[in-house]
Amino acid sequence: MEENMDESQSQKGCKECCERCVGSLPWASLIATILLYMGVALFCGCGHEALSGTVSILQNYFEVIRAPGETLDVFTIIDILKYIIYGLAAGFFVFGVLLLVEGFFTTGAIRDLYGEFKITACGRCLTAFLMFLAYLFFLVWLGVTAFTSLPVFMYFNVWSMCQNTSLVEGANLCLDLRQFGAVTISEERKVCAGSEKFFKMCESNELDLTFHLFVCALAGAGAAVIAMVHFLMALAANWGYLKDASRMQKYEDIKSKEEQELHDIHSTRSKERLNAYT
Repeated sequence: MEENMDESQSQKGCKECCERCVGSLPWASLIATILLYMGVALFCGCGHEALSGTVSILQNYFEVIRAPGETLDVFTIIDILKYIIYGLAAGFFVFGVLLLVEGFFTTGAIRDLYGEFKITACGRCLTAFLMFLAYLFFLVWLGVTAFTSLPVFMYFNVWSMCQNTSLVEGANLCLDLRQFGAVTISEERKVCAGSEKFFKMCESNELDLTFHLFVCALAGAGAAVIAMVHFLMALAANWGYLKDASRMQKYEDIKSKEEQELHDIHSTRSKERLNAYT
């Protein structure tokens, strides 16, 4: 009988522990962090490989040569974009950790463990600063999404031409890099439908893979935008909670102070009555 009671108490204790652990997790911030990491990883990984595929296509089929020295050409711009991708990956990894930690400290169970840390002016200022950063990065990712849609549109046109080679065979259609700003006006780098280079480019895996990599990068940027919206909602809720908790804390302090004053007055009167009686 005692063993059954001990076992039931042990199960009850494990259940309470699990409920406490689950309740202490900031689910909104956790889901937003996972979505942000997935979006950034998809954008950075696919974007980097898509840029490398673009370099290969330009060199193999359009015969674009890297300019000597430090001249700003399309290859230099692609290298700069790769470094930007490296910076995005590192920066948003740190930013996601900061937002997740902030979510943990504003959760009720964690606050009970570590005290009223966040219900201070510093805590509210930190949450407001993270809200500002989240909104700023939301605008940044909107711009990145719009920018990523441009190569998707360009590659979609080329891919559509390759998928309908029988329809464009009679037409005199050409892909001129000067239209996309990839080369200067004086350079003529184009591939026309019906030429050998055009068919080789369409039959190669580079074009199809690069196009779909850019599509995946666009999807990753969109996921990052949704993650920043999630973070904004979570931070706004945390800000409201901290503001209400701060007001409640001030009310409790004033109430306890008044009760202490009433207690002191009552004690003083009791002593005076006792002295008068004696």
